[in-house]
Amino acid sequence: MSPEPAPLPQSGSSSIAASNGDTVEGALGAISSWGSTHSCAAASNADGILAVHGEAEHPFEIASITKLLTAWTVLIAVEEGTLSLDGAAGPPGSTVRNLLSHTSGLDFDSRRILSPPGQRRIYSNSGYEALAAHLEDSSGLSFAEYLTEGVLQPLGMHSTRLEGSPASGLVSSMADLLVFLDEFRRPRLLSTVTTELLRTVQYPSLAGVLPGWGRQDPCDWGLGPEIRGDKSPHWSGQTAGRTTLGHFGGSGCFLWLDPPSGLGCIALGDRPFGDWSVGLWPGFSDSVRAAAG
Repeated sequence: MSPEPAPLPQSGSSSIAASNGDTVEGALGAISSWGSTHSCAAASNADGILAVHGEAEHPFEIASITKLLTAWTVLIAVEEGTLSLDGAAGPPGSTVRNLLSHTSGLDFDSRRILSPPGQRRIYSNSGYEALAAHLEDSSGLSFAEYLTEGVLQPLGMHSTRLEGSPASGLVSSMADLLVFLDEFRRPRLLSTVTTELLRTVQYPSLAGVLPGWGRQDPCDWGLGPEIRGDKSPHWSGQTAGRTTLGHFGGSGCFLWLDPPSGLGCIALGDRPFGDWSVGLWPGFSDSVRAAAG
C-alpha cells in the first residue's frame, strides 16, 4: 500500500471551534432547519477549519459521497500498478476510466447495458460496484480491506467504515470527512498528475441526467467527482465556480470543494434527498461561500 503521508490536521470533536468568527458558523447553522434528526455542517479552507455546526462525531450514512472514497481507493490501486486506468473493467469495451466517470453504459442500479462505453453519461451505482469487484479480482483483497489500508488508515479516519455497497455504503463522521476534505483539497495519497486527472472532465460534452436535478448538457464528471461546469441550477449554488467539484448523496448530504480558493463545505443529515434539497442546498452553499469571503 501507499506509504503513510505526512501528519494531517487531526479530526476534532463536536466542539470544534470556528476560526473565522460567527459569520460562517451562522451560515452553517441553517442546516438546523432541514428537518434532520441529526445534522452537522462544516466549512474549511487551506488554512484549516472555519466552523462546524452540529454533531461532529455522530455517525452518518454518507450515501454517494462514498463514491469519492471509492474513486480514491481505485486511483491508489492504479498508481500502485494493481489496476490500469484504461484497462478493461465492467461491461464489454469498458475501462476503469469509464466506470469512474459514469461512461461505461451501465444502468443506474442494474447490470443492464444502456449504451456503448464512452457515448453517454449514465450515473451508475452498478458501475462503482463493478469497479470494486474488479479491484478485488486484481488484488486478492476485499474492497473494504483495500479501502481501509489505502485510504482510511493513512488518513486516520478511524470512525469511517463500509457497511454496504462501494457506491453508497460508507458510514462516517464530520470529523473524519473534514480530514478527507483536506485530502481532496491537497492530496497526499495521490500524485500531482493523478490529482489533475481526477479533476479534469472525462469525455467532455457528454450529456446526462444528474439525479434530482434533471438532464444536463453537458454533464461534466471527473474520475470520481462531479464537476459543476455549466450545470444550472446546481446543488453547490449559483455562485459556485465551473471547477467546483464534489458529490452529494441520497441520505441528504453533500461535499464540495472550490479548488482555486481552497474553500470546501460538507453537510450531513438523515433526511433523505428530495424536493427540499433542491430548494435549500444551493442557497445554503451560496451563503457559506459569501460568509467565507
